[in-house]
Amino acid sequence: MSATTTASQTPINAVPDFLPLHGTDYVEFYVGNAKQAAHFYKAAFGFQSLAYAGPETGMKDKVSYVIRQNKLTFVLTTPLRPGNEIADHILKHGDGVKYLALKVDDARDAWKQTTARGGKSYQEPTVLNDDQGEVIVSGIHTYGETVHLFIERKNYNGVFMPGFREWKTNYNPPPAGLEYVDHCVGNVGWNQMNPWVKFYEEVMGFKNILSFDDNDISTEYSALMSKVMSNGNGYVKFPINEPAEGKKKSQVEEYLDFYNGEGVQHVAIATNNIVETVTDLQSRGVDFLKVPASYYADVLDRVGKIEEDLAPLQELGILIDRDEEGYLLQIFSKPLQDRPTLFFEIIQRKGAKSFGKGNFKALFEALEREQDARGNL
Repeated sequence: MSATTTASQTPINAVPDFLPLHGTDYVEFYVGNAKQAAHFYKAAFGFQSLAYAGPETGMKDKVSYVIRQNKLTFVLTTPLRPGNEIADHILKHGDGVKYLALKVDDARDAWKQTTARGGKSYQEPTVLNDDQGEVIVSGIHTYGETVHLFIERKNYNGVFMPGFREWKTNYNPPPAGLEYVDHCVGNVGWNQMNPWVKFYEEVMGFKNILSFDDNDISTEYSALMSKVMSNGNGYVKFPINEPAEGKKKSQVEEYLDFYNGEGVQHVAIATNNIVETVTDLQSRGVDFLKVPASYYADVLDRVGKIEEDLAPLQELGILIDRDEEGYLLQIFSKPLQDRPTLFFEIIQRKGAKSFGKGNFKALFEALEREQDARGNL
């Protein structure tokens, strides 16, 4: 996958990358009940049991369940007692993403490079050992209480990392075709998008490859602005959203209100067959946003010829958009917890490197209908 600075597809990795990243290692959620959350993600999204850590493995203050599907790994963590950082995080934010863990060859150097450029240290390089080898972990803070961990595991052969044991279960539903993290979107406060863009540029060496303003992302009632940040090889992409002035409250404002601060808005997950995946997910009970049938009346006039039949896309509510390199298919779940905060995007790229600009209006109107039903518009 190549990365670009603009729609003209100029290479962004012309200079040596001081922070080479090999993609997302895992996403860790702080949740109110990790055992039940793990069952939900297995049943609803087709994850498989992978690893467990808790009192039985020497971790006395919390439990973590690790689930995996192809190259997509989630960690679900719950505190065992109140009055600690994890419990306070859940009380303030509800279930949400705490760690976006990134694969690196050298976690010591990743920490050294980013902190030397102004990154605030979260964890100095730490070596974790067991009889399967070692994992080196370091980390820096990003927006809100979110953390980027750097994970070096080239000398480890265990199931996940030291402190975890294999977690085997009788219940392992079939996978749903989810492949890997395509991108993760952060919601930040008023006038905070550009400072965080600067952070990713200066501290992590990312480039701003796409920008959307309130003319691109707006409806009759609300608006937001967004900039897409990408690392050198394009394996890690972090769009950053901030609210923009509108007649009513935007989805970003609603998120900030209910999350009580900045955080990860959604995780976009790649699939190789979005029709099969979304059909499967809907049959498992996953709820998705729906756009009006009128969206499909002229969508092919806008995006041109596609390989898929339009009828199943319309039936499922899948959106279509095109850029200079191809097209993409995408759909967005409803929030995955009672607070209207974190949700998932399912995306299939057919060459397109963009993020569905042509779908923004239809998507945001669908989000506004949900907001209005909650009384939050």
